[in-house]
Amino acid sequence: MEIFSQELKDTDVRVRFSFPTHGLEHLDFAGNNSVDLRVKDSCGELRVIRCWKREGDHDRPVLSSGWLKFVADYGLRVGDKAVLLREDDHSLGSQFRIEARRRIGLFGGEAWGEVTRATNH
Repeated sequence: MEIFSQELKDTDVRVRFSFPTHGLEHLDFAGNNSVDLRVKDSCGELRVIRCWKREGDHDRPVLSSGWLKFVADYGLRVGDKAVLLREDDHSLGSQFRIEARRRIGLFGGEAWGEVTRATNH
């Protein structure tokens, strides 16, 4: 199930990634302002990316620690898309997957293609 899919802005690729508030309903903060998400990327690598709930006027959640490494590993840039998915497995529980997509021209139209890892550790 897709939690969010959002095109990246300048701040998203340089500092932190702010995503829609409705994504919070899928995350368990256990009374804290942050949670470390364990997510698998498209190469199957397990990553830990911290998610913060901000309060006040800017209450949109943000991905911080671990996010910029993902951006660098996949060579992401403004206009690419980040997608967070939740997969429910009866034996393992909920698992998260993160994907990177890039707009591509296809037969005179546009489509979103998966971005492969740009760096090897």
